[in-house]
Amino acid sequence: MNYQSLQNLALLFLDQAERFQKKPFLWTKRNKKWTSMSWQDTADQVKRLSRGLRAMGLQEGDRVVILSENRPEWLIMDIATIAAGGITVPAYTTHTIDDLIYVIDNSGAVGIVASTPKLTERAMAAAKQCPCCHFVVHMEDFHDAPEDPGFHVYGWQEALDQSKRLAGDDVREVAARRKRTDTAAIIYTSGTGGAPKGVMLSSGSIIANVMGAHDVLEEIGLGDEIFLSFLPLSHAYEHTGGQFFPIALGAQIYYAEGVEKLAENITEVRPTIMTAVPRLYEALHLKIVKGVEKAGGKKAELFQDAVTLGLKRLDDEPMSFGERTKNLLLDVLVRRKVQKRFGGRLKAFVSGGAPLNPEIGRFFLALGIRLLQGYGQTEASPVIAVNRPHDIRIETVGNPLKGVTCRIADDGELLVQGECVMNGYWANPETTAQTIRNGWLHTGDIATMSDDGFITITDRKKDIIVNSGGDNISPQKVEGYLNLQPEFSQSMVYGDRKPYLVALLVLEDGILDEHKKRLGTDDVAAMTDDKDFRKVITTALERANARLSTIEKVRKFIVVPEPFSPENDMLTPTLKIRRHVIRSNYGLELEKLYQR
Repeated sequence: MNYQSLQNLALLFLDQAERFQKKPFLWTKRNKKWTSMSWQDTADQVKRLSRGLRAMGLQEGDRVVILSENRPEWLIMDIATIAAGGITVPAYTTHTIDDLIYVIDNSGAVGIVASTPKLTERAMAAAKQCPCCHFVVHMEDFHDAPEDPGFHVYGWQEALDQSKRLAGDDVREVAARRKRTDTAAIIYTSGTGGAPKGVMLSSGSIIANVMGAHDVLEEIGLGDEIFLSFLPLSHAYEHTGGQFFPIALGAQIYYAEGVEKLAENITEVRPTIMTAVPRLYEALHLKIVKGVEKAGGKKAELFQDAVTLGLKRLDDEPMSFGERTKNLLLDVLVRRKVQKRFGGRLKAFVSGGAPLNPEIGRFFLALGIRLLQGYGQTEASPVIAVNRPHDIRIETVGNPLKGVTCRIADDGELLVQGECVMNGYWANPETTAQTIRNGWLHTGDIATMSDDGFITITDRKKDIIVNSGGDNISPQKVEGYLNLQPEFSQSMVYGDRKPYLVALLVLEDGILDEHKKRLGTDDVAAMTDDKDFRKVITTALERANARLSTIEKVRKFIVVPEPFSPENDMLTPTLKIRRHVIRSNYGLELEKLYQR
């Protein structure tokens, strides 16, 4: 495909739909059975909905919010909006009514599209508070629309039928008016440092990202690819990598039923390429390790040998004849079985969205699972760099994508240039001017770059802890080692301008439940005084500290009674911790640790 000649995302899809026509494209599970929509059927709905949106009053440049889990209608609405000359504004299904009011009001959206009745109810409550919002579309049956809400309410079929109000089929002609540089989506940042900002991504910025991804993954032999989509499409990573990249490849997309059924869906769908955030790999690692420990005996011994010898092979360490022979046997006895758990035809897992602990990456690579760590941010559409399949250095985020130029500023900040860079922040010229200076995107990430272009991200510029001795400490590095311990599921370290580090620790459910039952209490603070309970935590903490330098060691801790989650606002929808929120919630308790 000639990516340079593509004018916009809508035309990319329409061209591919004409090419593949009746071939299956989008898959969902209904009544326990996977069913598909063809490219042609999808294009028919895109065209009808695009015309329907215009009949509803959508003008060129108008914004439409999408509030939905991943499903075919998400893609259809996204492309229909762009084809009608509009701009898509993805929202997270975890958004509260106040969050939605902010997104609608800030973007000036003229409409919002929601999927389930629960989300539609939330969308209507928000729309009612936003004079700019003229219509709400619900994808599923919804019969509780408020009387005289101040906006029009349409069902999915009604929205499609609005196209009958316009004569002729002019979708391609209207879509062709949008230039490559025009904004196609406004994706709000996850708000790790405060109020979300609307990142304006053009068709060209996303197409450039898709071109870069294609260039990298050509090394594994691209063909009839199968994607399993489960990261939220409201996340720039999935929006580009899980939607427009498959479109460009002519691939099939299966929509996962949810995180709780992901393992089952993987074995059913047998994807060839999957994108995920590190939290998934951490959970898979823990599940595999616990399963092996439970099996015990010869199985556990063979598994450990597969990891040990796999790491030797990975590091090009010399092996004896016996080790080489055993390693080949382990490919059949262990690694092939692990690969079958991921469907058996997976060409690559791609990790992004947050730093991947190198030990987790090496674990999967040792087991023969190709795992490519990448790096990016919404402001770059989003991928900036990724490891290539034939030269994986998992402790790095790889080389810049084709068409992307990176350099390190004097203060260590990573700067990025290329078509992938955003048009700016919506209605926020001051912050745009601070973020893009002299044509360079200032990422806010501290990094190093090797002579052959491999980038290593060391921390967020604003997250670096400077202790009372003036030492710079990466909290993400320390948290990575803490989270690697099977006893801990989440952590956050603290210690800016302090003599040492302390930590908030979230325990694995099984461990917490065991001690709650033993002690007959749900009061985690009271449980912390129990000698045996503290020993479990301190033993795990000592294991993590053994991997850290003196200034990085965690000296004291608090066990948190509830996990960090999007629902309590301590995690972003993309599963990154909101340090400012957590500090606000636990700041006094953390400070008290220094007074004991």
